[in-house]
Parts: sequence; structure tokens; C-alpha cells
Amino acid sequence: MTIARVVRKATVDDIADLMALRLSVRENRLSDPGQVTAADCLAYVGRGHMWVWEEDQEILGFSASSCDTGWIWALFVRPGHEGRGIGRALFAVACDALTSARCRTLRLSTDPDTRAARFYRAAGWREAGRTPEGELIFESSVPPD
Repeated sequence: MTIARVVRKATVDDIADLMALRLSVRENRLSDPGQVTAADCLAYVGRGHMWVWEEDQEILGFSASSCDTGWIWALFVRPGHEGRGIGRALFAVACDALTSARCRTLRLSTDPDTRAARFYRAAGWREAGRTPEGELIFESSVPPD
């Protein structure tokens, strides 16, 4: 059986699935599920800065970045599908969008002591502080052209 896999830009029709996926994750859980809204997702979709990994019409992961700020806003993989390269592929797409937009410093935040924090360290990102909520801020510099 062949599995149809695709990384594509997210659409408005994906938002309900993205919200459900975001609430299903085991790490970096939202203390308040209303903290991230459909309107937040809609803004990233509208700017074309949100991508999904889809297999057989099921969204298994998504990423989003802001070319205005250089921040990666989201990178999540549906529980049970971790370790398959989905996060790595979506991370690369988000980073590529930022570098294509000529962002020179890329940033993101994540909870400390998580697989995500280990993933970013392994990718060569360095710790650059903490958010007011205590998340680690990671950054990576893009060399000039």
C-alpha cells in the first residue's frame, strides 16, 4: 500500500484539524487551551506562513513562522507519529521561509527539558534566554549572502 505524503501550505479548511492537533500534544501543552485561537491560525494561513504534513488526507503535523519577526510560532507532530521525520521536514520549511524573507536571526521558544529543546540543540540552535513564562528561547543566525 502506498501512503500519499505531502507537505503543503495550510488552508482555512485545515484550521479545525490544526487546533485539535495542537491540543493533543504531550509536550508544550497549553496551560489555557484558549491561549491559541482559530484566529491566530487564520492569521498565519492568510499570510501563507503555515504548513502541514498530510498523509492520506490526515494532518499529522504543522509548522508556522512569522517572516515579520523571524519567529517560528509553531512546530507540532500528532502523538504517535513522532520520530518519523515529520517535525524535521516541517521545521526545515519554516526555516526556509524565514531565510527566504531575509531574516538573519531565527528564533523560537519551547518548554525546557523536552524532546523539542533537545531537537533544537541538536539542530545547532543556541539558548538565548527565557520568555516571561519560563520557556527557553532558541535562536540561530543566518550567514550573510
